[in-house]
Amino acid sequence: MARINEHFLKLSAGYLFPEIARRVQGFAAAHPALAPRIIRCGIGDVTEPLPHATIKALHAAVDDLATHERFKGYGPATGHEFVRAAIAQGDFRSRGMDIADDEIFLSDGSKPDASAALEILGSGNRIAVPDPVYPVYVDTNVMAGNTGPALEGGRYQGLAYLPGTPGNGFVADPPTEAVDVAYLCFPNNPTGAVATRAQLEAWVAYAHRHGTILLFDAAYEAYVRDPAVPRSIYEIPGAREVAMEFRSFSKNGGFTGLRCGYTVCPKSLMGTTSTGDRVPLHRLWSRRWATCSNGVSWPVQCAAASLYTDEGQREVKALTDFYLANAALLRSAVQGLGLRCWGGTNAPYVWVECPEGLLSWQAFDLLLEKAQVVITPGAGFGSCGEGFFRISAFNSRANIHETCERLAVLAG
Repeated sequence: MARINEHFLKLSAGYLFPEIARRVQGFAAAHPALAPRIIRCGIGDVTEPLPHATIKALHAAVDDLATHERFKGYGPATGHEFVRAAIAQGDFRSRGMDIADDEIFLSDGSKPDASAALEILGSGNRIAVPDPVYPVYVDTNVMAGNTGPALEGGRYQGLAYLPGTPGNGFVADPPTEAVDVAYLCFPNNPTGAVATRAQLEAWVAYAHRHGTILLFDAAYEAYVRDPAVPRSIYEIPGAREVAMEFRSFSKNGGFTGLRCGYTVCPKSLMGTTSTGDRVPLHRLWSRRWATCSNGVSWPVQCAAASLYTDEGQREVKALTDFYLANAALLRSAVQGLGLRCWGGTNAPYVWVECPEGLLSWQAFDLLLEKAQVVITPGAGFGSCGEGFFRISAFNSRANIHETCERLAVLAG
């Protein structure tokens, strides 16, 4: 009889966002007259149409597939060279970072990449995750067998948790103990916090000291407007030797429905075998993609490349400016209610402290039932998220204005 992967049975609850959807659907079914009023500011899904440059590139690429002369079948598993070159030049070399074209690996998004990275890392690694945390980092390690059972409060035995609190601005310091792998996410999901250059320098120094691999999620880097805030871990000297970086076109180009992202894996990044031999992760990551993937589709790769044209860059800036303006409105509304909040600048999320006496799921229920606004309860992001909730700025301007008015129920 076939055996299952029993590590899945350790997962303490359903994945956060399907659970939110289940509760919202239940409310809508029970209150059909109120269902049309529901405004979803929970999941970080975009609402604005794709850039014109991307639409044109998609049409042209589909036309390619309609001709014998320009037809494209299988491409390189790691991405077509012209796309990798556009990314390496546009996102890194033009900003002073030494990233080669063949250190870029295209995929269908940074979420699956953050999971797939575990496939080239061995068992027995000590894993550190921030708390609050994007749930994928924790759950995929549970599935891979890198943790023990679930503990009281939602944590897992065997993981090293890095507490984010109002006291440290939700930017955790490196741990005092040695870990083998550490996840970092800046601008942060869910808190919207950004790390300073000095804070990232401390992490890179820690990684060199302990032989740690940093898995750096930069999915929201396009929202950074402060020139003093790093947009990539590779802005820090020495990071090429200790870090992989995940990027996404979902939140800058609006590709949540189109699906494309990429990972940077430098050739100088090393791991070790059980006998202490040093092995380049680039070689393993390349083999992983050659074995497990036939690459991103031709139209989607052309769409990604379009974002690096002059027109595409202008439209990415306009899209991210639009959502940042939404975030500023939400932040102002929350502060007007006398509630403490973080994020909303250099990031599309506003992280709000619950009104006194409310837990995060209680705040979720209050806003859904009294205001028909969906937010994300902080408890879903880990034990340090309890007492807070996240509001997403990914919505229409009209819905954001309406949400700002409806948030007044929190003052009651």
